[in-house]
This record gives sequence, C-alpha cells and structure tokens, in this order.
Amino acid sequence: MNDVNKQWNSCLNIIKDNVSPDQFNTWFVPIVPARFVNNELTLNVPSHFFVEIIEEHFVNLLKSSLRRVFGEQVQLYYNVNVTSDTPVDYAPDGRSAKLKSQVKSVLKNPFDVAPIDDIDPQLNLRYTFENYCSSASNQLAVTVGKAIADHLERKIYNPMFIFGSTGVGKTHLIQAIGIRVKEQNPQTRVLYVPARVFETQYTTAVQRNQVNDFINFYQSIDVLLIDDIHELAGKTGTQNTFFHIFNHLHQHNKQLVLTCDCRPVDLDGIVPRLISRFKWGMTVELAKPDLNLRRSVLQMRAAQDGLILDDDVVDFIAQHVTDSVRDLEGVVLSILAHSTLGSGEITLDLAQSIVSNLVKVIKPHLTLEIIAETVANYYNIDPELIYGKSRKREISDARQLVMYLAKNKTQMSSTNIGLRLSRNHATVLHACKQVEQRISLEKKFRAEVNSIEATLKAL
Repeated sequence: MNDVNKQWNSCLNIIKDNVSPDQFNTWFVPIVPARFVNNELTLNVPSHFFVEIIEEHFVNLLKSSLRRVFGEQVQLYYNVNVTSDTPVDYAPDGRSAKLKSQVKSVLKNPFDVAPIDDIDPQLNLRYTFENYCSSASNQLAVTVGKAIADHLERKIYNPMFIFGSTGVGKTHLIQAIGIRVKEQNPQTRVLYVPARVFETQYTTAVQRNQVNDFINFYQSIDVLLIDDIHELAGKTGTQNTFFHIFNHLHQHNKQLVLTCDCRPVDLDGIVPRLISRFKWGMTVELAKPDLNLRRSVLQMRAAQDGLILDDDVVDFIAQHVTDSVRDLEGVVLSILAHSTLGSGEITLDLAQSIVSNLVKVIKPHLTLEIIAETVANYYNIDPELIYGKSRKREISDARQLVMYLAKNKTQMSSTNIGLRLSRNHATVLHACKQVEQRISLEKKFRAEVNSIEATLKAL
C-alpha cells in the first residue's frame, strides 16, 4: 500500500503541473489509491459524478500520468462509494466488478438548516394554489402544476419547464407545486432554490473543496424546484454540475420543475445538452395576465388586506396595469398605505394618482373598432352585427350611433367610416343627423349616449 501511495503521489505531481489549482483540489485531491495488483490500479472516488468528470475532461492526462509511473500495461478501475448503496469497482468502459463491503457517505446540506432527513424546503407558505388566481392566460400551467403535485408518482411531466416574462407568477406557481407536494407527501424531500443561490452554493463548494458534498446533497432531493434557470447563463462549471444532477434525478424518477424568462430554444449562454434536457418534459408559458386575471388578482389581494375596492377602481387599475401581477400587488399595497395614513376613502382619483406614479398611463387611440365594441357591449349585442347587413331596429340604431361617435370622436372622414361599415358617405351623414335629432328630442336616448361617451372617455 505504501508503494501504491508513493506512485499515486508521483502521478499527482505530474497532474498538478497540468491543471489549475481549483481543478486539482476539486477532482484529484479527494481520490485515494485502493490497490495495484497485476497491473490493475483501483482508485477510490467519492461518486459516479467524479468518474464522469474525470472521463470527460481529464482522462488523457490521467492515463498518460499512470503509464509513466505504473507502466504501459496499467489498467484503471474506480471504486465508487454510492450513498445508500454498495460501493462497486467501476471500469472506464462501464464494467462493474464484484461488490465490496457497504460504506455510507455522510451528505452535507448546503443550506445548513436541518438534518439530512428533514431539510427545509425553502418554500414561502403564502404561495399556495388556493391564492393563485387563474384564467385563460395561465390555465394550462396551473393544470399541469396541480397534476404533478397531486400525482407525484406518475412523473408524466418531467421536467416541467415554465417560462414567461417578469411578474407573471412563475415563482408563486413553482412554490405552490412544492407546498402541495409537502402537504400530501410530508416525507418527500422537496427543495426550492433560485438559480443564483444554486450558483453561489456551487462556487462556495468549489472554494471549500466540497463539490462532492454539494452534488450528493442535490442528488438526494425528490422534488427539485429551480427558479430563474436563465441566471446560469455563461456559468459553464455550474451548468456542467447541474447537468449531472439533472441526469441523476431524472434517471431515478425524481421530479424537476424549472422556471425561465424565455422558451428553452431561446436560451442564450446555456450549453446545448442542458437545453435538450429542458425540452424532455412539458414546456408551458405563463402569458401576461389578461383582463379577467388582473381583476381577480386585484380583488383577492384587496380582500387579503381588508380593502374594499369599487368596481370602477378595479376596472381602472386592471385596464392600465397590464404587464405584471407584481405591479398589481404594488398598486394595492400603495392604496392600502394611502387609505391607512389618509382619509381612508378609496376613490377613483386616488387610484388614478397611484397608477400614474407606478406605470405610464397612455390613453388608447380611439378607433372605430373600439367605439363599435363599446356601443355593442352597452346594448348587449354582438359587435359583428354592426358591420353586417342586418336591418333590425336595435342593430340599425346601434350602427347609426357608431357612425355618429366615429365622426365626432375620431379624425375619420365620412367616406372612411362608411367603408369600414360597408356603407357610403351619404349613409353616414344621414345617420349623424338622425342621432343628433334623437339626442335633442329623446331624454332616455340622450342619457344612453352620455353614458357611452363617458365610457369611451375613461378608456
């Protein structure tokens, strides 16, 4: 054994001169020679991951060093200690030799928050499915997320890759999956981690020569939730490590859920083999919140904060804060602060003031289509009928009002208005005169026009 140690140290001296200090400390210092018999050298290595890295990046250097020290006929084998399994002799060509006595590794938790059998999942308990608003813009993602959490044993969507712009609810959804899993399977090892935290942990592990502990810990997770995976862009070392963790978990039927700000095919700075694996399972988009979802978010968040918002306040905010659920929550928080510190009354003017401070309020350019839709909604008719040939009284009256409002509220000529409605300019002029006459003579109709004009003004 002393001879094998001396010979191995001679190999290490050669290797040390040909790799960086970090590479040497991470991938070669942990290796211990086991035996050298009949030109067969067996090295004790911490994990299969070590074998993969050595064979992928350092095998030529290692073999040339071994041949120089041990002779040209040397054959290399690895003795791998696998957690909760038995160590095996492992040859580079994939052959396994006889089993050895059982040795268990002690895994270290990078979070240092709990024993290995009871890790902190790092979940925010506010982010549940129960307070996650859904609509057409996110229904598929929510359905898939619930299917994963409710039927964890099936692994039908693995990995689940959720993408969308900032503030559309990715973090909430991914944590809701983790919370539901823990509720239904308390013994399941669930972990939520932002990609930037994963990167920091890996860098620290490299500096402390604890990469093997880092890898072993992550390979022990049952449900791994990685947020903002795009933040690993350009971090080749971290990506390579995550690649092997991903492979291990997927091969052992463990669930992975990832979020990103773009589709897998649009990821820059991520190695192709990782992108390929991101596409193995289910890719779903969280689109920008639609109007119904924005209203639901406002109403739910207001109720949680004990606020009562009038419909006109909710509608105004929902119509103007369109990009992000996070922005909507910020508006509600600002309203709460103003109502608490001020008079307590929540008015439309207050909402307008707060919204104008948070987002740029741009009045939409009034078009004939907007006018037609507004008139149709007011009279509860199909907007398409206004463009058609129907001569029913209610349709004809609505069409004439659209012509009148388009003539007075837009820069369109009578000819253009007529063309859009499949009429001529004379018909438009006649319609305008008819509407003006009715406004002057019919009180009810005048009130209806005033109400529609107020709606258009608020847009």
